[in-house]
Amino acid sequence: MEHRHLGSSGLKISEIAYGNWLTHGSQLENEAATACVHAALDAGITTFDTADVYANTAAETVLGEALRGQRRESLEIFTKVYWPTGPGGPNDVGLSRKHIMESVHASLRRLGTEYVDLYQAHRFDTETPLEETIQAFADVVRQGKALYIGVSEWTADQIRAGQALARPLGIPLVSNQPQYSMLWRVIEGEVVPTSRELGLSQIVWSPVAQGVLTGKYLPGQAAPAGSRATDDKGGARMIGRWMRDDVLAAVQGLVPIAAELDLTMAQLAVAWVLQNDNVAAAIIGASRPEQVAENVAAAGVSIPAELMTRIDSVLGQVAETDPARTAQDAPARRPA
Repeated sequence: MEHRHLGSSGLKISEIAYGNWLTHGSQLENEAATACVHAALDAGITTFDTADVYANTAAETVLGEALRGQRRESLEIFTKVYWPTGPGGPNDVGLSRKHIMESVHASLRRLGTEYVDLYQAHRFDTETPLEETIQAFADVVRQGKALYIGVSEWTADQIRAGQALARPLGIPLVSNQPQYSMLWRVIEGEVVPTSRELGLSQIVWSPVAQGVLTGKYLPGQAAPAGSRATDDKGGARMIGRWMRDDVLAAVQGLVPIAAELDLTMAQLAVAWVLQNDNVAAAIIGASRPEQVAENVAAAGVSIPAELMTRIDSVLGQVAETDPARTAQDAPARRPA
């Protein structure tokens, strides 16, 4: 496992991070989830990402229990705040001072730790003054409850505005957590250049495009039984945008490229996002320990420039590159 600096900070994180969105507390039994976390530790992963909203707080509890007994200083534990939690009251959502302060306390309790290494704004809150949000995050850091602050799925303009407020308070934003894969490249045009300029790294989620880039979904054929595309707990909804025959056919064009590199399709997908020098880590999930071992093999892989060009050619007609999609997909108001 290799490690990379997170933004312009001194913190290093494993370039493969383990995340438990859509798995812990929902799709997996706790015993299986713990086995996957331990497989991640065995593979050299030190960075673990979760959020209070995952399985309505249950994912944080499962991760905390799975990491119990590990040397805390050897881990980087990340969580997030914004989406509704609890019973869904008017202040159980967003980035108000009230919700941030109450949420960080609850997250620490569930995770069984005195601090998180990175606390992230899970989306931009259009209903809270940005000054209030950044000041609350600064207080969280000063109180020792988080060491660094990041954001998730913010636009380039939002990142710039947030950093302008955060730097004078001594808590510069160090990261953004966007979706990024060979099929979803919307951060490349604006978010990545802005982040490079301002000292943020990307911690990317869904590098395998919800499993589509594994190549197991074939055009004109039903999704395999037990796959994410058949999951009625949220997986099928998330993967739906990719379940088109033109996308699935294009993905099959990657098979010979993966074979040329002696990689599985999943390894190729994870290795591809790590070729971007603004990416500090790719978040992987798993429902079985062996999936962790497979994905970790992408660490340290270098894809030759000519093969990167071939990948662009294969996926050129189906890859989404419009920078506006970040703003278009963001909530205009806090969800109820």
